[in-house]
Amino acid sequence: MSVRTGMKDPYDVLGVKKTASADEIKQAYRRLAKEFHPDLNPDDPIVEQRFKEISQAYGILGDKEKRAQFDRGEINADGSQRSAAHGGRGGFGGFGGFGGDGAEDIFADLFGRNRARTRTVRMKGKDVNYSLRVSFLDSARGTTRRVNLYDGKSLDVRIPPGTEDGQTLRLRGQGMPGMGGGEAGDAFIEVQVDAHRFFERDGNDIFVDVPVSLAEAVLGGKITVPTIHGNVAVTVPTGSNSGTTLRLRGKGISPRPGLSGDQFVKLSVVLPDKPDKALVDFVKEWSKDFDYDVRKRAGLDKP
Repeated sequence: MSVRTGMKDPYDVLGVKKTASADEIKQAYRRLAKEFHPDLNPDDPIVEQRFKEISQAYGILGDKEKRAQFDRGEINADGSQRSAAHGGRGGFGGFGGFGGDGAEDIFADLFGRNRARTRTVRMKGKDVNYSLRVSFLDSARGTTRRVNLYDGKSLDVRIPPGTEDGQTLRLRGQGMPGMGGGEAGDAFIEVQVDAHRFFERDGNDIFVDVPVSLAEAVLGGKITVPTIHGNVAVTVPTGSNSGTTLRLRGKGISPRPGLSGDQFVKLSVVLPDKPDKALVDFVKEWSKDFDYDVRKRAGLDKP
């Protein structure tokens, strides 16, 4: 599962030029922090995420040393060390640890010192919910699908073999970032599986109705049958009826190695679209000596 990170340039986040003075950066931060502060925008995850981006940007540009390191390309936009071999993401996890006029001092000016201090409490980020539609075969066999997250990142999500309609996949740490160094929330993806035009599922078993001709039913023989893994050759027993069911072992869903369902093939005898005179004449003569009461045998002769 791969993730495409989308760290934003702190200058762009604060809306200042790279030549901006420390006072200009501080003023830009004060204005944005007040506009997007969670206390003024309760229960708004988008605003909360924007506030965290603003705080993280000021964590770089509001610190003289960190700003110089960023300008020289020594650290990333989240404060982590830049390396050719490893692009690890350290980050500030909120707005603690800023140098100079830190966020806590600014919040004290904007909201009062007591309220500012409460923002440094560690809080886990909020969970985010998504939905994803997949085909019947993709859910049965397993696949990988790309999901666009709320913050612009893309995530390749593995859909395990045998995923059922309505099943929820949990992606740890892919929700909203935490506050004050708290861990990120999780992403929950509800999988919606489309119906197939002839396959049906019961647990790990697959069921399919397959038509056969009169000749194939009476005489038996080889026919080709679809499975979720591809077409296979199947032998129709001599004298098969509509409703005769064949079991194909191991041709169902395999949620993990060593565990496989089966496929059940239900035969349905289909006569020619147009009556054939030779067939009609043969059946007339044949039924004189070999007629049989199928409804009586099924117990339908008496109410």
